[in-house]
Amino acid sequence: MEGYLKASTDLFKYESGGGWVEFRWLEGLILTGGGTFDGQGAKAWPYNNCHKDSNCKILPTSVKFTGTNKTVVRGLTSINSMFFHIALVGCHNFKGSKIKIIAPEDSPNTDGIHVERSSRVYISGSSIGTGDDCISIGQGNSHVTITSINCGPGHGISVGSLGKYPNEEDVSGLVVKDCEMTGTTNGIRIKTWPNSPGSSAATNMIFKDIVMNNVSNPIIIDQSYCPSSTCSSKAPSRVKLSNIYFKNIRGTSSSEVAVSLECSKGIPCQNIYLEDVHLDLSSGDKDKRSTSLCSNVRAKFIGTQIPPPCY
Repeated sequence: MEGYLKASTDLFKYESGGGWVEFRWLEGLILTGGGTFDGQGAKAWPYNNCHKDSNCKILPTSVKFTGTNKTVVRGLTSINSMFFHIALVGCHNFKGSKIKIIAPEDSPNTDGIHVERSSRVYISGSSIGTGDDCISIGQGNSHVTITSINCGPGHGISVGSLGKYPNEEDVSGLVVKDCEMTGTTNGIRIKTWPNSPGSSAATNMIFKDIVMNNVSNPIIIDQSYCPSSTCSSKAPSRVKLSNIYFKNIRGTSSSEVAVSLECSKGIPCQNIYLEDVHLDLSSGDKDKRSTSLCSNVRAKFIGTQIPPPCY
């Protein structure tokens, strides 16, 4: 892929929930060349009403990989996607590196890279600035490794949202390390829906060696996630979170609550570890200190803890 490829702005040309450029059921695909995919999303964003309607019509993803195996993506750029920039669905043995993703911070649902029902995914050495999650880890993923990502603007690196649909698969074996977040609304976020129609789990996840620069919610577990006005019930989330490690997370928080662990009262979080966390307030106000907030969790705290632990 070389040169500059522009998407059509005629939304009737796309399948609902599909991709603009899509690769399906391939083995051994190598996609390189330094080219740019321009989704021309500014024309489509006004038609995105997902913040009001959880059953909204999904706009096209710019580059979608479905059911691929042994895929390499290197050195490509995606700008102004209509919906997600890059999505992996049912992929195995995927390696992505030196990817550049750009969209305004107010562009809706423009996740940089979304991963779902995939395994053995490696994403490294990339720069992502967009209007939603830089990388989002959906349901059914195992053995996903994310390293050396510069994220911002955006909503940080997120697990979820999980628990919205029946029969979701578990998430396990996620490693996020050596990343930097700048000016994002979240740093590391785990989000699950209340009133989950089914039960699933997210376990064995490690987040380590991560720098936060003026980040609103550097470490956040939110098991009452409900971004739209259509949530009918506040019944506790049925997604079980366990064996989650936050190690060497440092930098600055733009909000007073730098660590927020709000777990489900139906299934409290288990085995949550925070080791060597140092998150000062970015305002530099010497009269104020960053704080932590906990509910339905007994976290284990090791080494440096700024803000102080919550129990």
